[in-house]
Amino acid sequence: MKKSTIIVLVILSLVFLSLIAIIVIGLSAPATNIIEPGNIIAFIPLSGTIAEDIDSSVFSAGVGITPKFVRHRLEEAEDNPNVKAIILKINSPGGSVGASQEIAELIQEADKPIIVFAGDIIASGAYYIASKADRIVAKPGSLVGSIGVISQIPDLSGLYAKLGIKMQTIKSGKNKDMFGRTLTPEEQKKFQALSDELYNQFVDDVAKGRQLSKKKVLQLATGEVFPATVAKKLGLIDKVGGYQTAIDEAAKLAKIKNPVVQEYKPPSLIEELFDMPSINIFSLIRMQLLGRDFMLLESIRNMYAVPQYRYLGGH
Repeated sequence: MKKSTIIVLVILSLVFLSLIAIIVIGLSAPATNIIEPGNIIAFIPLSGTIAEDIDSSVFSAGVGITPKFVRHRLEEAEDNPNVKAIILKINSPGGSVGASQEIAELIQEADKPIIVFAGDIIASGAYYIASKADRIVAKPGSLVGSIGVISQIPDLSGLYAKLGIKMQTIKSGKNKDMFGRTLTPEEQKKFQALSDELYNQFVDDVAKGRQLSKKKVLQLATGEVFPATVAKKLGLIDKVGGYQTAIDEAAKLAKIKNPVVQEYKPPSLIEELFDMPSINIFSLIRMQLLGRDFMLLESIRNMYAVPQYRYLGGH
């Protein structure tokens, strides 16, 4: 038996045993760590890249913020009559445009007050989401902003040459293959217009959510991030402070005294696995069979020219 086959079988066995343990623990564990009725503030952590689905590729950690998860958590809090306000602790560089807009709409339509409490960073799509909350609280060193749109179009010619791949294209529609080669000046103009439209949507929605003039937001929409102390002066957030400040703001909006904080757990591994279009282990097997270069090519091809509300400064 080949060494690579033995490695795959060992990995499969370990993952299978781990999944069984996670399922047993996950099913027995409560969703929250408090059972007290009364004036409750729901505290919901959201961390990672914003995406429609959790990335299951072998090159991803498989952790993120999805509309499905946010909708589920908000519904739990909204349906509980004892919950008077909701705190979303967000730590994210942003992500896909559509998913960010869907989550922002969920926040905007919530019946109960929602406060966003920033972690290390609420940037781009994460700030888009936060702008729809009733209040934004951030720690002094939290990074805030990055209002803008970015697309990255990989040039795969070097990788194709390394793998000995020659592409033959048959198309209907003159721009159908525009992301499989160097863009023409006309195509660059078209894609710039697309990016500008999504940028204008971002600016307009932040202006409405934060009750700022569009002119003011355009001045801030350079793609850069600001420390919370500066973001407060610019009108991007409401309060500079920590955990207790967020709770105080939530209690004030909900008009309650002596609130009880009900902390929801972040997505469990088993929730992530069931939310994935395919599980990482299959990507590992394919990498063993096809080679790392082919898997890298597949991963890069899936990134093709998708505009993002995302901060690329590292997170």
